[in-house]
Amino acid sequence: MVRNLSLRKLRYFMAVAKSGRVTQAAIDLNVSQSSITTGVKEVEEQVGVILFRRTSRGMLLTREGSRFLQRVNYAFQALEDAFNGLQDIHPTLKGTLRLAMTYTVAGYFMPPLLAQFQRRYPWVRVELNEVSRPEIEQGLTSDEFDLAIMLTSNMEHHDCLEKMTLTQSKRRLWVNGQHELLKREEITLQDIAHYPYIMLTVDEADQTALKYWKPEGITPNILFRTSSVEAVRSMVANGTGVTILSDMVYRPWSLDGKHIEHIELSNPIPPMELGLTWPRARSLSPAAKAFRDLAQGFSS
Repeated sequence: MVRNLSLRKLRYFMAVAKSGRVTQAAIDLNVSQSSITTGVKEVEEQVGVILFRRTSRGMLLTREGSRFLQRVNYAFQALEDAFNGLQDIHPTLKGTLRLAMTYTVAGYFMPPLLAQFQRRYPWVRVELNEVSRPEIEQGLTSDEFDLAIMLTSNMEHHDCLEKMTLTQSKRRLWVNGQHELLKREEITLQDIAHYPYIMLTVDEADQTALKYWKPEGITPNILFRTSSVEAVRSMVANGTGVTILSDMVYRPWSLDGKHIEHIELSNPIPPMELGLTWPRARSLSPAAKAFRDLAQGFSS
């Protein structure tokens, strides 16, 4: 059955799952919308289950779709590992890389990139440090760290640090699967201001949120503050409140199996920007340069 599932069609499925919209998937992959629609339909026919719910708000993964996406991601990672295994290992590059990262990077971006670097440069010793954004900026300027991956949209010391954007992630409203807001065609910050709000605090998410609430002259009705993404996910899924977070940390299901929808707001919400940063006044070591080059290719 699966022999007819081409990698191209699976990429179409993954692109729709990521953006939630056929139009955006077509733009991301530079193909026609009809190609995306036909490809996704053929994948569903081949696997024999409905992978998406078609709604006025876009394409929403079903429970089976979420499970299938997870397995497809594993398959593509295995293919990448296979090709990487054929690439030259660089045994001549040695030394130490002092790498810092924030919480979000450590949990949602770093692991596959780090594994690929370690395979390619097995004799480079990597010292990993999970610290806050202010500690990263201080550590880079004081020569405690060589390089860092962080939410560069939060950076303050632009004058003494270089940065390279690796990816951007949209911020959207999260609600549970039966929320009344799902019936609306358009939603603004004003529309959600009176709903109980679950505020994530890690990686300065609370401070970032207020930067796009305040210009509207309103503030969220904060019920609970937490540093745990899973706590936010669970409370939203169970209908305790709503939140606005980036697609990078979005998952359609909570740990207890409750469904979460995410909705694009009408207000201009800035995306979360993730990237590399390093000291402007200091040359990168060969190991740091190798990591920077790999990260740039990894995110493209």
